Amino acid sequence: MEIHHAPSDADDSVTFWFPELATCVQNLVWPTLFNIFPIRGEEYRDPQVLLAGIDHILSLGAEHLLGAHGPPISGADGIAARVTRYRDSIQFLWDQTVRGLNRGSTADALAHEVRLPAACDDDYLTSEFYGVAEHHVRQIAAGLRGWFDGEPGKLFVLPPAERARRLVEGFGGAGEVRARAQSAQGEGDLRWALELASWLVARPEAEPADRAQLAGVLRAIAQGTSAANIRNWCLTRALELEGALDLSRLSEHRLRPAQLAARPPREALHLLRVMVDPARAEGIDLHLGFDFPDAGAAGLHVRNSVSVATDGAGATTRLAVRWADLARVLGGQARLSELEASGALSITGDAPAARRALAVFDPPGLRS
Repeated sequence: MEIHHAPSDADDSVTFWFPELATCVQNLVWPTLFNIFPIRGEEYRDPQVLLAGIDHILSLGAEHLLGAHGPPISGADGIAARVTRYRDSIQFLWDQTVRGLNRGSTADALAHEVRLPAACDDDYLTSEFYGVAEHHVRQIAAGLRGWFDGEPGKLFVLPPAERARRLVEGFGGAGEVRARAQSAQGEGDLRWALELASWLVARPEAEPADRAQLAGVLRAIAQGTSAANIRNWCLTRALELEGALDLSRLSEHRLRPAQLAARPPREALHLLRVMVDPARAEGIDLHLGFDFPDAGAAGLHVRNSVSVATDGAGATTRLAVRWADLARVLGGQARLSELEASGALSITGDAPAARRALAVFDPPGLRS
């Protein structure tokens, strides 16, 4: 068995080659056009890196191709022809996006201009059954160039709610926008209906009817798309708009006590850096030390509205508590005040300052 590093949707993907069986097992050739951009959000999947791994597969002359996704393919000639087209469809998207950028096009324009060759529809390997080409083009443009594509209006955009309010007013008010959105949807102009309905919902004064209208447009898009990712996202958002699905948990940075307790404290406390409320942290400069009888020592230095995990050395204000108990606080199963009241936590040094410093973090248990 030969193992080759072959980054795909994960940087640690590998390709396995069994020469005696003429069999390749891999995570590069998917049963659909490769998802350069998953709309759930993810780091840039560079097609240039992907192509190198696919070229390696083609060089093997495999009789059997097995994938981490999708059904196996057998027959050397068929594998060569289909994988070559698959590979070239990905290169096409990259090449034509770069060509357009070099000619001064914006990402918005290229998303409509770059279209896969018609032959790509003849094989599920190159069909848009998962993501869609226009989103991949946008991702390639962003991955290579960044968010600003030369469109002046994107340099200093209004806050979303304010922009939506002004657009609705400029179109003659909410009633007029609702009517236009309904008309556009009735005519099958779903792109325009989606934008108009989105303006209505983005306003603080959005009404239930506005959310229902946007949900209806999203359902129409879901019913008409061939891409599973688009369909699932649109239906899920429609359910949320209709009040049938609560997705609030997805807008919280949640920590699991068992997972935290299994990690070294300093490594786990490092996660708190993205949970700092800058308004609460303003003016605080305090190095906290933690002494964990069940896990050693660690520290947090709150300064300049950021949090830096340390080993705790030199901190004069210290908290003595079991790491498993603090993990419960971070995970929402206990409160700092409860631990302190029960004697499970003690503070030496400047206790009021320690409480203020810990209250800058988002987990509610640290704020009391």
